[in-house]
Amino acid sequence: MCRLFAASCVLALGLLMPAFAAEDKDNPAVKKLNRDNQRHKLFLDRIEKSKGEGDVIFLGDSITQGWEGQKAWKEHFGAFKPVNLGISGDQTGHVLWRITEGKELDNLKPKVAVIMIGTNNAGRDSAEQIAGGITAIVDELKKQKPTMKILLLGVFPRARDRKEIAKDATMAKAGELHPKIKAINEIISKLDDGKTVFYKDVGGKFLDSAGNLPKATMPDYLHLSPRGYEIWADAIKADVEKLLK
Repeated sequence: MCRLFAASCVLALGLLMPAFAAEDKDNPAVKKLNRDNQRHKLFLDRIEKSKGEGDVIFLGDSITQGWEGQKAWKEHFGAFKPVNLGISGDQTGHVLWRITEGKELDNLKPKVAVIMIGTNNAGRDSAEQIAGGITAIVDELKKQKPTMKILLLGVFPRARDRKEIAKDATMAKAGELHPKIKAINEIISKLDDGKTVFYKDVGGKFLDSAGNLPKATMPDYLHLSPRGYEIWADAIKADVEKLLK
């Protein structure tokens, strides 16, 4: 059609492009947020001392940070010399800052990156905005490390409002889970290109057969228990191994 109506197509594209650019510019989830804290500094120091060793990096927020000290971390990923780049409280903007201005990846040569980020944006940003932030992270990783494979994980299920769940509850019922998570994952699943980016949603493995989120897996309906980390490790170990080949 563009060959038949070239002038009108050019005009239409010209009108559309500024709108997309403005939408990206106004998206709070793609704005870099300074994360020059002690943990970030610790990352840089560790990377320098290890001379950039590490075949796999895990990039994310407190859920990723929580791998530290977990038995499943060493048992399932120890052979890959994994690098934990998770910081509690991180939103997509913090991760964007860390991998650009923060230079966390400059001295690393990972073969695989495992990413799970976005839950801390859920209280402020729309599903589309959060997906835009995740997309920006993926694009930046592809730009910096073009030969690296990316295992992009869907955002894990969580309670919509943890304060409303009874203290003696043993689970968050399906209707109490945050609906925005599903919407985010539906969008970012399309980033899977089968070449560099591989999407996987393992969230269902944390739920029971009725779609409820057991407290035994996520004690506060957001962060994982040791059992939760075992489930996560079991769910992705084969994928990581495959991407490393």
